[in-house]
Amino acid sequence: MGIWCCIKSIVFSATIGQTIIDTFGTVARVDGISMQPTFNPNTTVDLVFMSYLPVRFGTIKRGDIIIAISPRNPNETIIKRVVGIEGDVLVLKKSNNSSIRRVVPKGYYWIEGDHKGHTYDSTSFGPISKGLVIAKAPAIVWPPSRWQLI
Repeated sequence: MGIWCCIKSIVFSATIGQTIIDTFGTVARVDGISMQPTFNPNTTVDLVFMSYLPVRFGTIKRGDIIIAISPRNPNETIIKRVVGIEGDVLVLKKSNNSSIRRVVPKGYYWIEGDHKGHTYDSTSFGPISKGLVIAKAPAIVWPPSRWQLI
C-alpha cells in the first residue's frame, strides 16, 4: 500500500509539473552573439524564461524578444527582437547607402538581432511566419547578477 501511494504521488506530481511547463513556459539557454548586448555580454551565458502565453493569445508586439524555429534549419531555434508586425512599412538601409521599403505581410513578423552585422535575421531571410514563433522571452533568469525583465 505504501509504495503504491508513493508511485501515484510521483506520477501525479510529474503530470501536474509537465502541464504547468507546457502551459506557461520553461527556461532556455541563449547561445551566440547575435543578441549582444541584451544577452551574453562579456561572454556570460544567459538563461531566459520562455513564456508560451503571449504566442497563444497573440499578444506579441514590436520590441518583444521571441524564440522561433529557424527558417534556415527547422532543428534549430533562434532568438530575435520583433522590429515589425503585420502591416508595418520598414525602410531598410543597404550597404551602398540606398534604402528599400518592405511591408510586413499579414501573419508575419520582421525580426532582427541586436548585434547588427553579426546576426542571421529578417534582413537575410525576410519576414518570419507567426507560425514559427514558439515563445516570448520576457526575462533573464540566470545568472542571478543578470536577473531582469527585458
